[in-house]
Amino acid sequence: MMRPRSEPLRVRRSPRVRSRLLLGGLLVLFAGCALVGGRAPRGPAQPAPPPTAPAPPPSAPTPADIAAIPDAVPRLEPRSRNGNPPFYTVLGRRYELLATTVGYVERGVASWYGPGFHGGGTSMGEPYDMYAMTAAHKTLPIPCYARVTNLVNGRSVVVRINDRGPFVANRLIDLSYTAAVKLDMLRAGTAMVEVRVVTPDDPQSEALTRATEKPPPTLYVQAGAFAVPANATGLQQRLQRAGLSSAVVLLPQPGHHLYRVRVGPVNSVADFDALAAQLATLGVPDARLALD
Repeated sequence: MMRPRSEPLRVRRSPRVRSRLLLGGLLVLFAGCALVGGRAPRGPAQPAPPPTAPAPPPSAPTPADIAAIPDAVPRLEPRSRNGNPPFYTVLGRRYELLATTVGYVERGVASWYGPGFHGGGTSMGEPYDMYAMTAAHKTLPIPCYARVTNLVNGRSVVVRINDRGPFVANRLIDLSYTAAVKLDMLRAGTAMVEVRVVTPDDPQSEALTRATEKPPPTLYVQAGAFAVPANATGLQQRLQRAGLSSAVVLLPQPGHHLYRVRVGPVNSVADFDALAAQLATLGVPDARLALD
């Protein structure tokens, strides 16, 4: 007799067949649990990590007196074959290397990197040593040497730049653990600094490497620098209309021709970050620290 179409077709299976099917289903279920446990891909691929991606930290004995570790001593070195492309891109942003270090002086925020990177490779290909006097910079040729001065407490060190970074907004230089200790910025994690390239064949650089601590200066944020006075005045007025009443235009310094637009003062890294973020919303993305 034919079975009606609405009635499902039932198939009798022996107990042995049913037990095999049940076992197979359990194996599939366990395999699925293993994938959910972390081995299966979780979303789209992430961007390529910066050149200073962390490596498993090896055991490293801590020096008895970190503060006594001497500064880096500038010496003439050829540019590394590694880490010096004309330009490179990280996290969607393009960086162009500076053609020369002559006259380089910049102010901004320093951070530091330590145990999670210790023993890993630097952009030059050297192992990163958190107890050495080194640093990472985005655009200076490597290797080179720079005096880094904490603009709040006046402490100063000389480091050898052998790595790339930091690739975080509003950060100028990434210091080794020891350099951060000597600048007294370890607990805060960041500090407002001046970075000045030093070379062994430059008398002025040699004098700077022997500089003593200076009293803390007053710090501001430079929103722009213009050769045309009207452009500087236009930015000043736009910032003032947005509520930044402290925006002023400074006349060119002797031997220079730029009219600088300054806002502030700022008393901490948090103040700088907040003001830089506000300026970015007003179309000023590259704010930088400036001295009084």
